[in-house]
Amino acid sequence: MTATPSRALTVAVLGTTQTLSWGSSYYLPAILAAPIAAEFGISRAMVFGIFSSALLLTAVLGPAAGRAIDTRGGRDVLAVSNLVFAAGLALMGLAPGPLVFGLAWAVMGVAMAMGLYDAAFAALAALYGKEARNSITGITLIAGFASTVGWPMTALMEAEWGWRGACFGWAALQLLLGLPLNRLLIPRVPPPAKAAASAANGNGPAPRLADMALLAFVLATAGFSASALGAHLPGVLQATGATAAAAVAAGALLGPAQVGARILEFGFLRRISPLVSARIAAAAHPVAVAVLLAGGAPMAAVFVLIHGAGNGMLTITRGTLPLALFGPVGYGRRQGLITAPARAAQALAPFGFGLLVDAHGAQALWLTAGLGMMAVAALFLLRMKGRGE
Repeated sequence: MTATPSRALTVAVLGTTQTLSWGSSYYLPAILAAPIAAEFGISRAMVFGIFSSALLLTAVLGPAAGRAIDTRGGRDVLAVSNLVFAAGLALMGLAPGPLVFGLAWAVMGVAMAMGLYDAAFAALAALYGKEARNSITGITLIAGFASTVGWPMTALMEAEWGWRGACFGWAALQLLLGLPLNRLLIPRVPPPAKAAASAANGNGPAPRLADMALLAFVLATAGFSASALGAHLPGVLQATGATAAAAVAAGALLGPAQVGARILEFGFLRRISPLVSARIAAAAHPVAVAVLLAGGAPMAAVFVLIHGAGNGMLTITRGTLPLALFGPVGYGRRQGLITAPARAAQALAPFGFGLLVDAHGAQALWLTAGLGMMAVAALFLLRMKGRGE
């Protein structure tokens, strides 16, 4: 009889495979867009446009991926995602031109729907039910270093083997590391009969549609702001008067701020309601914008720290708040529905926010600050079932 892996091991495995999957997909274009564009004779903007299209496909497929996890459990779906990631990366490495390159990113869009945070959160919800909060926080702590690990690894492989070799290298890691970890070390726990029947019928427990809509809006605003600032942070800081060096130095604080906030969530904040935690997190960005626009360039580092902390906590909220509000039954499909607008917002934000920054400089932050305040208001309209938060 095979022993069931401990919860700590499961979290470590999922954190590792999430780091691998984020590093070989979401964080890939930042390093490879330039050499790919140069070889194909297209603009970097077109490369990122193809990538954005893949993110939109991920948003569309999210509910189906979540339903598959509800029905089959997280282990099988995550293991298949490693195979699909490997296929997409191999096809990318073989692409003779933009058309096949775009097809490769369509395959990657399928893989991202099956294999990134929402799928991992659903797997944990199926395993641990409402007790999954700390486990969700744990994998975001580990995978919070995906860019820290992924960007240098991609750059190293590209320098040694070219951009095609980098794609093949990541494909090999998906097969040799991600697949056995997900397939062999994640417990196979069939969903409860009620959850399986609900998933098979295409619905979970009677959803509170207004609450689902409010939460979808909150996550969409968070996704838009995170993606917009992720793409344009140095430029926005320079628009306040910061030098290029100061903007880069301040921007480097983003990752540590996110991880630091997740450590805080794992420790002190786990004692408070996920809804209260979400309200604090959503309020962080508007506060950060007010500080930056009032104080200008000298407040750049403070802005990044506050914004980064809120963004780090909101990543956890994306997994824990739906679980707390609606429970684990039908979590995967419902998570796919709730986060679909957020995925779409993340895909569209770099382009749309970039136009605003070009036209209005740092004043473009009033948009993200306004969205943040609307998210806070939406969170105050939500109530935990049977509690007064």
